[in-house]
Amino acid sequence: MVRVQERPALRRGLEAGRRAAWALAVAAVLCQIPYPLVSGPWRDALTVAGVAVFCLASLTAAALRHGVRGPLALFTVAGLGGLAVEAVGVRTGFPFGSYHYTGSLGPSLAGVPVVVPLAWIMMAWPALEAGRVLAGDRRRAGAPASRVRTAVVGGWALASWDVFLDPQMVDAGHWVWSDSHPGLPGVEGVPLTNFAGWVAVSVAMVAVVDAVSRRPVRRPAGSGAPGGPAVVLYLWTYASSVTACLVFFGRPQVALVGGVLMGLVAVPLALRVAGAAGRRG
Repeated sequence: MVRVQERPALRRGLEAGRRAAWALAVAAVLCQIPYPLVSGPWRDALTVAGVAVFCLASLTAAALRHGVRGPLALFTVAGLGGLAVEAVGVRTGFPFGSYHYTGSLGPSLAGVPVVVPLAWIMMAWPALEAGRVLAGDRRRAGAPASRVRTAVVGGWALASWDVFLDPQMVDAGHWVWSDSHPGLPGVEGVPLTNFAGWVAVSVAMVAVVDAVSRRPVRRPAGSGAPGGPAVVLYLWTYASSVTACLVFFGRPQVALVGGVLMGLVAVPLALRVAGAAGRRG
């Protein structure tokens, strides 16, 4: 009798969680839409607000996927791990290259703005879910080969996002590179060491979050779309980043380079989501 009574309560709880995850995803998008239309303190405030809401959306989606283990793994590995690697980075120049924060992003911890580890959290989960969707046979999702594919694809999904992020934040004056040469072709102002560091850190981060949070696995929160709101947020980030660089930021080369590199994940991911939607229809 107790189990019968618990099931409806569990369903109601999951449904409330799904609604919360989607509401937070929509709120994150709404925070980002006006970003290129404002400047100065308003833009800085939107940066912090957008990251915070997006971070909450990712944590909520992780909880729906894995219970408490999901957000705990995400916070510990991506949040505290991101903070640790950034703290080492600003002191030693490893693994990204020599840089420093300017103080425009609010309070700091260990020389790193608090919003920065939140940004690692916010995108690590969508990147992981993108990697899972594209990794292969879901029936063998726990197999070693599948986990390696997830780590590589998800790590690239996370690292390639920085091709858009870093030029934008450098242009906004949030951090400064001591030496930006050599860089990716078309991505002036950001050294190539930064991208290499991001790839290494991102693959390791996604692999650990995936391994720690793997059990128990529930269906992604959402309307049946692969990856739920996390994947939708990843595709939104891709499309909005390309558009912003082309239309608002005067960075067409970044739009091209980032569009190609992040598109290696985002385009097949979009096709997979569209195919799933077509089958449901």
